[in-house]
Amino acid sequence: MNGTSVRKVAIVGGARIPFCRSNTLYAQRSNQDMLTAAFKAVVDKYQLHGEVLGEVQAGAVLKHSRDFNLCREAALSSGLAAETPAADVQMACGTGLQAAIGIANKIALGQIDVGMAGGVDTASDAPIGVNEKLRQQLLKVNRARTTQQKAMAAVGLLPKWFSMPSIPGVQERRTKMSMGEHCELMVKEWKIAREDQDQLAYLSHKNAAKAYDEGFYKDLVVPYSGAERDNNLRPDTTLEKLASLGPAFDKKSGRGTLTAGNSTPLTDGASAVLLASEDWAKARGMKVLAYLTGAQTAGVDFVNKKEGLLMAPAYAVPRMLARAGIKLQDFDFYEIHEAFAGQVLCTLKAWNDDKFCKERVGLPGKLGEIDRSKLNIKGSSVALGHPFAATGGRILATLAKIIDGNGGGRGLVSICAAGGLGVTAILER
Repeated sequence: MNGTSVRKVAIVGGARIPFCRSNTLYAQRSNQDMLTAAFKAVVDKYQLHGEVLGEVQAGAVLKHSRDFNLCREAALSSGLAAETPAADVQMACGTGLQAAIGIANKIALGQIDVGMAGGVDTASDAPIGVNEKLRQQLLKVNRARTTQQKAMAAVGLLPKWFSMPSIPGVQERRTKMSMGEHCELMVKEWKIAREDQDQLAYLSHKNAAKAYDEGFYKDLVVPYSGAERDNNLRPDTTLEKLASLGPAFDKKSGRGTLTAGNSTPLTDGASAVLLASEDWAKARGMKVLAYLTGAQTAGVDFVNKKEGLLMAPAYAVPRMLARAGIKLQDFDFYEIHEAFAGQVLCTLKAWNDDKFCKERVGLPGKLGEIDRSKLNIKGSSVALGHPFAATGGRILATLAKIIDGNGGGRGLVSICAAGGLGVTAILER
């Protein structure tokens, strides 16, 4: 560490490839292909060719075993100097933001002057493993020393095992329930109406479409593999169209409210963001869009205490606000990741609930409401898509540009994640 002072962490900017629904335009693209493209976009944007950065951190949720050094391999192909170190990070849907926090902490402590953070995911090229019984038997064959021993082990291989692949899912290991099924429990607990979920989804599409039409995303989204904008975006959607969709997760009770229209689809894509010390940015004539001034992670017990799987941000944000000495209303912009429209509404309702804030969070009273006109003003995950690890970088680059375009201000970032996790941050200038 250089001295004892904590340095300010600047967000210089970021870039991403368009997010595309899985099994569409990026069906033949790998995590490494897409992450490399996002890194190259930042390198080109800020003329970092041949530069040695302090560190690069990024990750993916759905990874092949060959991607054990994913971030390093992508960095080596990005145009940065090969001497730039890189590390993989993984925290479910919070991966991209967690990577940025890791880089930011090193900058703040003086360990590095500049770094890049990002994330990527593809459900199109998801790793498919062999049947577990087949895997164990193949390992037994591999451990055998002699030809005879290998032949004897091979006899134990049953033909049916070869037709029973292990396909990755989005189920929670401990509950065997999907994220959508968990969110159905949440919206029932918090009494979130279907109409309110559809309304939030509608605004996500309308805000994103308007942002594209106004050119907001022109320098944030780079064309890739035939895509020029996020292909999940539906500018022509209506509340009537959204209302016509049936339940996607709770199809039997007659009370399911999560649909394909108010939930994020499986998405492929990648993003990256450049962070630096003020001195590094100033020396290169680079404008500081915003500063990353606070961060907080949290976890909830969604198994034994039956807390909502995606409610961790409801706990993380109050702790972060207390440390910063500010209120929930002291923000000009709110970027709350829309895993599901219902998840966002559950979180907002919890913050405005006296009992929740007192009994579960330990606050003297509720945090209160936010000005909804400041929420996800350029669209969010329901409209733009959600490649798990790439969402954090998308939000950081978007919010930093919003703050700069506003001439300053303060923004809240809130991302829920599988495993009962949440990652939050504060940006301001």
